[in-house]
Amino acid sequence: MFRKLSIVALTAAFVAAPLPVLAQSKKDSVVMAMALEPPGLDPTNAAAAAIAEVALYNIYETLTKINEDGTTSPLLAESWTASPDLKTYTFKLRKGVKFHNGEPFDSAAVKFSFERNAVPTSTNKDKSLFQSFESVAAPDADTVVITLKNSEPNLPFLLGQASGSIVEPKSAPTNVTQPVGTGPYQLGAWAKGSSMTLTKWADYRNAAAIKLSKVTIRFISDPSAQTAALLSGDVDAFPRVAAQRTIAQFKADPRFTVLVGGSKAKTIVAINERKKPLDDVRVRRAILAAIDRKAMIDGAVDGFGTPIGSFYVPGSLGYVDTTGINPYDPEKAKKLLAEAGVTTPLELSLKLPPPSYARQGGEIVAAQLAKVGIIAKIENVEWAQWLSQVFAGNGPHNFDLTIVSHVEPFDLVKITEPDYYLGYNNEAFNALYKQIVSTPDEAARAKLLGDAQRMLATDAVSAYMYQPQLITITAKKLKGVWKDVPQYENDFSTWYWE
Repeated sequence: MFRKLSIVALTAAFVAAPLPVLAQSKKDSVVMAMALEPPGLDPTNAAAAAIAEVALYNIYETLTKINEDGTTSPLLAESWTASPDLKTYTFKLRKGVKFHNGEPFDSAAVKFSFERNAVPTSTNKDKSLFQSFESVAAPDADTVVITLKNSEPNLPFLLGQASGSIVEPKSAPTNVTQPVGTGPYQLGAWAKGSSMTLTKWADYRNAAAIKLSKVTIRFISDPSAQTAALLSGDVDAFPRVAAQRTIAQFKADPRFTVLVGGSKAKTIVAINERKKPLDDVRVRRAILAAIDRKAMIDGAVDGFGTPIGSFYVPGSLGYVDTTGINPYDPEKAKKLLAEAGVTTPLELSLKLPPPSYARQGGEIVAAQLAKVGIIAKIENVEWAQWLSQVFAGNGPHNFDLTIVSHVEPFDLVKITEPDYYLGYNNEAFNALYKQIVSTPDEAARAKLLGDAQRMLATDAVSAYMYQPQLITITAKKLKGVWKDVPQYENDFSTWYWE
């Protein structure tokens, strides 16, 4: 019923009613909500961020762990060392760890996982990373040696992402629906389209430190229903909730904690350069000049964003402000289209995945493009369609424009992949990226990263819009929930009731 009510109506209804008691009666369980349901539970075979939100560090573990402040610490690896040229990394593994099915965790499982991610048929979102490994050696059960074709200063961080999850070889084929990892939780139940339950694994190596015995995850995509679920006490925590318009109400309510955190995400209007006339940089620059970033931030995320001009965000090593390279200038957009010989109106498809930032942002983009003679025909698609039609590495890349938020940090490497959905295949950029990762000196690397950002902005690879600021709302007594989001994850091992 909530889908038919406005947020204003909902707010009035809840203010008039007695304040309900939040779902806190069982101090060892929690009800969390997410906007999107994961398509499966194997983070090594699909790109959907929702998989990591459920599975990373909960069901599966990685060699390293990415912390709230973006630092990297040991997880399945106790320690590691790197060669001076950053081409060889040696990981010492934690001993005595088992998978949920009782099989031992060892170097053979790591070698299997990483080599599986690199095969030509792999659908791992970071396949190019694993294909950059010259070899993965297991000299003994507790040691893994990774030799890279090129230097990679960020390898420990990259291996802490969901794509680097270590899987048990025999169970790997069925992990999508029957996940087996080394983490503190196992899949209890999954009511498709509604909810999922994770239960604490009694044999976890550090089980005494895990405070929550059960986590119920509900899937609530509609922003009004998200607000209602929190206000009614049906949900204890909602990370990355679409509550921009109701945040003042939650801040004023003593039952809640409101966390507004930074991210490494990049929300972009992606352009398919495989399609004419989008292969012409003047047309791409015209699209960028037609879109007002401030209007996008205000209209799509109610002001909770920082403008960006490239595929890189403030706070990252070597960040430079490139928003001035393609400023909002509708008259310039018209001139660029004329220079490129484009007859207006130019019709383009605009495929939008389900999140509200994309759907609301799409309406703004279409209205602004129309003012310069570009008719963006909106097509709303579900995530499965978006992944297969737009994003999948093997094509068909059946789109002109799309809006999406790329949530992974350190993903400039994606731009170098020949089958990446944007279709930007620039040997100069590829050479520059190879130089970046081959430069051990941090100051020198930061300068090169600045050059890369300026090249992407000048080439108008995408319309780079904003770095999202993400809102998490929790019950007041629920602690350990992260404010900042270096990657999309929910580490339930840190959550507890006060």
